[in-house]
Amino acid sequence: MDRVDLKPPADTVGQRADAYAAAPLLNCLLREVAEPHQSPGPRPVFRLPGTGRLLRVKPGRRPADPEVHAAGDWHRLGHSELVKLVAEELRRHTGLSNGDLPAEMIDSRDAIAALLTARTRATAPEDPYLRSEQSLITGHPYHPAPKARGGGPVASWLPYAPEAHAHFPLVLLGVREDQVAEEGDTSALDALGTAPPGYRLLPAHPWQLDLVARDLAPAFADGRLVRLGTTAFDAWPTAAIRTVYEPRRDLFLKFSLDVRITNDIRRLWRHDLLKLHRTDTAAGAAFAAMGPPAAWLSDRGYRTAAFAFEELAVLVRDGLRGHLLPDATPLLAAGLAEGFEGSPLAATADPDAWWEAYLRQVIPPALTAFDAHGVVLEAHLQNTLVAVDAAGTPVQVLFRDAEGAKVLPDVPRTAGWERLVYCLVVNHLSEIAAALAEHHPGLDPWPAARRELARHDLPEIPALLTAPTLPGKTNLLLRWTHADGADARYLPLPNPLAERG
Repeated sequence: MDRVDLKPPADTVGQRADAYAAAPLLNCLLREVAEPHQSPGPRPVFRLPGTGRLLRVKPGRRPADPEVHAAGDWHRLGHSELVKLVAEELRRHTGLSNGDLPAEMIDSRDAIAALLTARTRATAPEDPYLRSEQSLITGHPYHPAPKARGGGPVASWLPYAPEAHAHFPLVLLGVREDQVAEEGDTSALDALGTAPPGYRLLPAHPWQLDLVARDLAPAFADGRLVRLGTTAFDAWPTAAIRTVYEPRRDLFLKFSLDVRITNDIRRLWRHDLLKLHRTDTAAGAAFAAMGPPAAWLSDRGYRTAAFAFEELAVLVRDGLRGHLLPDATPLLAAGLAEGFEGSPLAATADPDAWWEAYLRQVIPPALTAFDAHGVVLEAHLQNTLVAVDAAGTPVQVLFRDAEGAKVLPDVPRTAGWERLVYCLVVNHLSEIAAALAEHHPGLDPWPAARRELARHDLPEIPALLTAPTLPGKTNLLLRWTHADGADARYLPLPNPLAERG
C-alpha cells in the first residue's frame, strides 16, 4: 500500500472515530448494566435501571447508532453524548462518582481519530504477522476506553502506536555494572550494541524514557546511567503497545510503560518480575511435556537498574522461529477477530473446517496445561498466536505472557478454572466465532466447540457444557468503582455452549 499524504475530511474521521469508540462502550453498557425491554421493531431496546431511560441500538457484535428515548421520540447520540449518558447511569446505578473514566472514554475516542488520520499516510507492514499485531483500531471489544493513551498529547504517543503502523529504534542505555538487577537469560540484550567498560547494555522504550525522564535525571548526572544512542534497527510495536518485535533478530522485548492501557498502568511491577521465573518455568515445562505443535513463548529473563527497578525493566521473550512449524504463518488471534487485509478467517471457503481446525489447535493445550500441569494460561485474544498453513488453515497455537499466567495452587482450582473459562471461551472463542459467523452467515460455530471440549476428560467440562451461564468480566463497573485492574469480577452471561432445546 502506497503512502497517502492527503488527510480525509475531519467530519469523516470524526464519524468513524465515534463509531469505533461507541461499539465497545455499548457492549459494556449492555452486558453489565442495561436490561432488555419489550418493544416492537428491528432494533433491540434496553432499559437503563439507574435513570429509567430507554436506549436502542443497531444490533450486532459491534453495536452502533445508539438512540435514547425522550419527549416521545428517539434521539441519536454522538459519542460525547453517550459518555454523558453512561456516566449519569453509573452514578445512579452504583451510587458512586468517577471523574476519571469519562475522560478516558473521550481520550480513547480522540486517540482513535488520531490513529485513523495517521493511517492515511502510513504503510501497513507487508509481513502478515506484523499486520495482524497492528490491526486493532477497536481493540478490546468489551472495555469502555480501549484506546485511551493516558491523556497525553498525541505527539507524545503516536510515534509508538502499533495501530498507526509505527516502527522506531530503541534507546540504548548503559547501566553501571554494580547497579544492574537481572534474572534469567538476558544475553540477547548484550547483542543490541556495545556498552563502555564498567557498564551493561539496557534498551529502553523511548516513550517510557520520556515519561520517567525527571526521575532518572540524578542517575544520568552521577554516571549510574549513560546514553549510548539508539539501535541500528527499528522495532515494531505489537498489539500490547509496550511489547516490541524485531523481525531480523526474531526478538521480543517487553518494557514498562507508565500509562494506563485498559485497566492497568502497564509497568513491569517488582512483585510480578520476582515471581516471573517460577511461572514461566511451569508453563514451559507444561508445553515441553505436551510437545509440538503447541508452543509457549518463554519470558526468558529480565534486566533493569536497581535504582529504577520497575521504570527501566525489560523482559526478553522467545522469538517465533524456534517454535513455528515449517512454512506456517503466525497471526494474532485478536487481529483475526478484528479483521485485517489478508485474514484467512474472512477468506476461507470452508468456514466449518477452518473453525474445527482452529478449535483443535487452541483448546487442547489450554486445557492440558490447566488439568495436567496446574498452569492457568491467560488465553485471551491478545496472548494467543494462531499459525496457519499456505491454505490459511490453522495448524498451530503459540501462547505467551507469563506475567498474566497463574499457577495452581497459588490460586484455587475453582478460581483458576473461572479465569480460564473467561479468557478462553468468553474473551477468545466467542469473539472468533462471532467474527467467523459475521463473514460466513448461517454458520453455527457452537456445536463444533462443544464437541472439541467434550473430548477432554476434565471434571469441570460437563458443567461447562450444561451451565446456563458463563463468567463475563465487568470492565465498565471495575473501572467505575476504582477496582484494581487485576481484581477480576464476573457476572453471568448466557452460555452458547449449552444445548438449546
